[in-house]
Amino acid sequence: MNSSAHQTEEKRGSPRMRTLKGGRVVLPNNLSTFECKVRNLSATGACIEMPSTLGVPNHFTLKYDDGSPSKVCNVIWRTDKRMGLRFES
Repeated sequence: MNSSAHQTEEKRGSPRMRTLKGGRVVLPNNLSTFECKVRNLSATGACIEMPSTLGVPNHFTLKYDDGSPSKVCNVIWRTDKRMGLRFES
C-alpha cells in the first residue's frame, strides 16, 4: 500500500457502519427535541443529519426511533445539517 492511501484510512477507535435510522436529539431536562436521521453508527459515536443544527447544544441525548438504548452525546464537529457525535461512557 502506498503512503498516500495509508493516510486516508479510518482513524476512529471504532469503525462506523453506514445506517439510516430515525432518531431524536433530546435536550437536557427534556426541554425540547429535534428529529434527526442517524447516517452512520459505531460503538463510540455517530453522524446525524437534520434540517438545521442551529440551536442544538454540544451535549444532549440521542434517542432512536427503533427503541435501541439512548446515548448521551457530545458534539465533536458540525456543519449546517450534520453533526459528528461521541458517546459518553
